[in-house]
Amino acid sequence: MRWIALHWPSEREPELSREALAWWGLRFTPHVAWVDEALLLEVAGCERLWGGRRALLCRLAGSSPTDALPPCMARGATSLVALAQLRLRVAGQTPAARARDFPLWTLSAARPHRPVLERLGCRTWGQVDALPRAGLARRFGTELGRALDVALGRAPDVYPWTALPERFEQALDLPQRADSAPALLWTGRRLLALLQQWLAARGWGVLALELSWRFDQLRLNGRELPPVQSLTLRTAEPMQTMRHIERLLAERLERTALLAPACSLGLRVLQTAPWRPQTTSFLPEDHPRGDPLHVFVERASARFGPDCVRAAVARNDHRLGCRQGWQSAAQALLQRRQGQGVCAGSRPALSRGRAMPAAASDAGAWSDALSPTWLLRPPRALSVKSGRLCHEGRPLHCVAGPCRVESGWWTEAVAAAEPGGAPVARDYFVARDAAGGLLLIYRERPVSASLRHGADGATTASLRWFLEGLYA
Repeated sequence: MRWIALHWPSEREPELSREALAWWGLRFTPHVAWVDEALLLEVAGCERLWGGRRALLCRLAGSSPTDALPPCMARGATSLVALAQLRLRVAGQTPAARARDFPLWTLSAARPHRPVLERLGCRTWGQVDALPRAGLARRFGTELGRALDVALGRAPDVYPWTALPERFEQALDLPQRADSAPALLWTGRRLLALLQQWLAARGWGVLALELSWRFDQLRLNGRELPPVQSLTLRTAEPMQTMRHIERLLAERLERTALLAPACSLGLRVLQTAPWRPQTTSFLPEDHPRGDPLHVFVERASARFGPDCVRAAVARNDHRLGCRQGWQSAAQALLQRRQGQGVCAGSRPALSRGRAMPAAASDAGAWSDALSPTWLLRPPRALSVKSGRLCHEGRPLHCVAGPCRVESGWWTEAVAAAEPGGAPVARDYFVARDAAGGLLLIYRERPVSASLRHGADGATTASLRWFLEGLYA
C-alpha cells in the first residue's frame, strides 16, 4: 500500500489550517498533497525509514497535530483508491475488496456525471471502465478516463506537492476588529500552531519572532497612525513548542497599548537554530523537572519588565566596587548563548607602594582571595583620635598592607552614569579591631582628587580614611 489518506471530520475539525496539516504530513514523507477533503501521503519510499508500514501507521495515529481525536485513515495502492477507501470508511460502509467494485460516488471525476452513468447502468468503477474509451471521452470529456487510469494504476499519480517555505511569514485577517490583547492572542494562536508545524518539519527551533498587527484607518482622534504596530520576542534557547511563546506573547500584549483597533495579524520568524530534543534516557534522574531557568526568567521579565529581573555580571576591574554589575537577566542569557563576553569595563591598572606581608600576598598585589565578603556602599569614613585610627570608638590595628590601587582614570564618562565608577587612587589595608574582627580599610591618596577634578583642583589638606569592607 503506497498511499495513505487522512481526513478530519467537521465535528472534530482542528484549529489548524490545511496548510499547517500539510506541513505536519511533511514530517513523515516529502510527498504530501491535498486532494478534495483528504490529505494524501505517498509513503512507498519512506516506510522502511520508520521501521515498516505498521510502525509508520502507529506513529501517524499517535502524533495527531492537534489535541482533538486522531483523523480517519485509509490505505490504498493508488491515491484515488486510498481516497475511495477513506470515503467509504467515513460513510460507515464496508470497503470493497477490489478497486473495480468501488461505487461511483467515491470517484471525484465521476460525481458530476453520476446521474447519466447510472441511467446507463454503470454504478461501479469497473462498469464505467468497460465502456468504449472514445465514446466516454466524447460524452463526458477526457478527465473521467484519466482519473480511471490513475485509480486503476495505469497512469502515474501526479499532484502539486506541498513545499515548505524557506522563511516563515504568515498573516491572517481578524474575524472582527480587535482592540484588546486577548482578542489579538485568540487569532495569534492559529499562527503559532502554524509556526509549530513549520518548525517541526524543518527541524528548527525559534529564537526570535515578530508579531505585528495592521490598522484599517489612518487617523484616530485627529492623530496620525502608523500602518503597522509590532512587538519582537526573543528567547535564550530554541523553542519548538508554542506554550512558552504563547505565555510570553500574552504577557507582552498585556503591557502593550494598542494605538487603534486592529484588522489583521501577522507573524514573522526573525531567527532560528537547530532543534535539539530533550534527552531520551529511560532513567528518571536524567529527565529535568519543572521549567528551565531561561523559561522562568523570560516569563518573569515579560510580566514585571526586563529591568526588574536582573543578573549579576562579573567585571574585570581592580576597583572593588566595580567588580560586579547588574544587567537584565534575559539579556544575560542571550549573551551567554551567543558566546559574547559579559565582562565590562576597561583594562585595569595596579601599582603598589610597599609589598604586603607574605601572609597576605606573596606577590605584593591585591589578590582576589583577600577581597572581603561584604562591601559597604558608600564607604564609611573613619575617625582619627589621639593619632590612632578608630572605628565606632575602638582603635584599629593594621595587620596587612598597604596595597596601592590606581585605576579607572580612563572611565570618567562612565563614572557619572555608574555608581562607584569614578577613578580611584587608594592604599588598602587589612585591619583588626578590638573585638577581633577583620576590616578592609583604605587611605585616600592626594592624587585621587587630581584624577577626579584635574591637576589644578588638587588641594587636599589631610589624608582621609574609609571603611569599605567587612570579613566574615
